[in-house]
Amino acid sequence: MSFGLLVIGDEILSGKRQDKHFSQVLSLLSARGLQLSWAAFLGDDRDRLTEVLCRSFERGDRVISCGGIGATPDDHTRHAAAAALKVPLVAHPEAVELITQRCYEMALEGKGSADMNLPENRQRLKMGEFPAGSLIIPNPYNRIPGFSVADHWFVPGFPVMAWPMVEWVLDHQYKHLHHREALIDRSMILHDLAESTITPLMEAVEREFPQVKVYSLPSMGEGGARRHIELGVKGEEAAVATAFAAIERGIEALRSA
Repeated sequence: MSFGLLVIGDEILSGKRQDKHFSQVLSLLSARGLQLSWAAFLGDDRDRLTEVLCRSFERGDRVISCGGIGATPDDHTRHAAAAALKVPLVAHPEAVELITQRCYEMALEGKGSADMNLPENRQRLKMGEFPAGSLIIPNPYNRIPGFSVADHWFVPGFPVMAWPMVEWVLDHQYKHLHHREALIDRSMILHDLAESTITPLMEAVEREFPQVKVYSLPSMGEGGARRHIELGVKGEEAAVATAFAAIERGIEALRSA
């Protein structure tokens, strides 16, 4: 079962911070037999975020979104999600309670006040305003929750918070999908054959076996290695076995021609 990933933040696009979410989310999904079907990197632009979320909501995608759910002026993800769904932002009662608990804990540590009428705490409570109908995603790091709506799961940009929250989503909301499809990948290394030569074979195999994907990964000989193409097939095990056998026969025919 496939998922999409959104990584949100101007700091990623400017290079001020390096993205770590893509590889980690890919690893978390793969460990559970799940797949990432697309990923997008977006800046802190409310209109663009709204446009992208409109499309993913309409398609019924399962989406993990990292970043932009705070309450500062450059955090637009909560507002964009509400706009895309055409619903208001509302204070989530459980989120308000969790944020209040966090403020109390910080006050005990000598970091601020537990008075929720203070401006800074009223501002913190905005992090509990989610699109109407949202559920919360627990945050084991500091209690400040993320939110989910319509199979979209919104977590903070900080890896220390985001990754345990993504694991919670995958293990509590999609456990029934774990390892449901036994997907494999088989490939071979080809020397002295051009991609243009093997392309007709790839197209023929995909037509004959529409349930698999055929791919080619050319190498230009980096690090002194010999130039080559990795030609492979990925999909369900039974289909891959027959499709890969067809590829082997096709390559043998090309070499003997």
